[in-house]
Amino acid sequence: MYWAALAPDEVITITVVLLVIIAVLLFGFIIFIHEFGHFITAKLSKIRVNEFAIGMGPTLLKFQKGETEYALRLFPIGGFCAMEGEDQESNDKSAFGNKPVWKRILVVVMGAVMNIVLGIVLMMILWGQQEHFASTTIAGFAKDAPSQSTGLQVGDKITSVNGYAIWCDQDLSFALATDEDFKVDMEVIRQGQPMTLSDVTFASSQTEDGANILKLDFWVEPIPKSFGTLITHSFNQTVSMVRMVWSSLVGLITGRYGFNDLAGPVGAASAIGEVASQGLQKNFLEAVNNIIRMMALITVNLGIVNLLPLPALDGGRLVFLVLEGIRRKPVPAKYEGWIHAAGFVLLILLMVAVTFNDIVRLVTGNGMGA
Repeated sequence: MYWAALAPDEVITITVVLLVIIAVLLFGFIIFIHEFGHFITAKLSKIRVNEFAIGMGPTLLKFQKGETEYALRLFPIGGFCAMEGEDQESNDKSAFGNKPVWKRILVVVMGAVMNIVLGIVLMMILWGQQEHFASTTIAGFAKDAPSQSTGLQVGDKITSVNGYAIWCDQDLSFALATDEDFKVDMEVIRQGQPMTLSDVTFASSQTEDGANILKLDFWVEPIPKSFGTLITHSFNQTVSMVRMVWSSLVGLITGRYGFNDLAGPVGAASAIGEVASQGLQKNFLEAVNNIIRMMALITVNLGIVNLLPLPALDGGRLVFLVLEGIRRKPVPAKYEGWIHAAGFVLLILLMVAVTFNDIVRLVTGNGMGA
């Protein structure tokens, strides 16, 4: 009765809030999956885990089971799996530092591996709802399509755009979306033979915010759905996301993208709310699917970023383990601990800056870097 008495705008607002709450819970699940990867691998390697926590900051709930304390903390922005002898020397035979290097490497990388696996599962949930999947083979063109008059033909299987390898339709969408002059060099397979096409031209269209984007003027052949093609397509889509993340990171390093293009938890929540609202314009299932799509991107992001060779991240620890494997002796734990501590402080400062920028962008419509 109360729901029926609400105005349509109020119903939409409440629904979006509920969807964002669902998204926050899913984000917590993504963190749980990452830390569980470390946790279960440590347990299987007989490494003592002192605390397994979801969230950061003050403890809300905790309980002890065996040697491990399990905790839920206030801020849903991370988590950790605290292992004995991880940041300091320990005489405990079950300490992290006293296990073979290969076991420690497995413990470190399994967090990211679990994130990628979750990405594949989420992709399977999304694509399992479809009757067929998109290929990268051209099936037809729009009327007076510029790309057709500048080289593309029906039956062409696109394998590269501006040097970016195309393995699935998402690769194709990403490569075309990031083009800036609407002229691309392509490699295709035509009648079984590889061909190079230069300056394939596309028209452009303008978005609501005034930006010019490439306008796609062809459609592709469908791939029939089966259990095998579902697994293959979901795997390819996840790999495509991994490549997109790496490409974006390279763009940050080279200056193609700026500080304002980064987003933290606040920016992610805002984006989730936006895609949920867009999905609700169709139906509730579309809103949920949009959130799942965002969660897939976030979990892949989390996995890849954690493997960057930076102090305090899994990739930083991996660098020290690889050095230990090469040198046949570890870097003293106290020195490694100092480096990771300094990296952690810098990471927190970056998160604070990104979060503040997210808030400024929400309030003003432009971030600090705009």
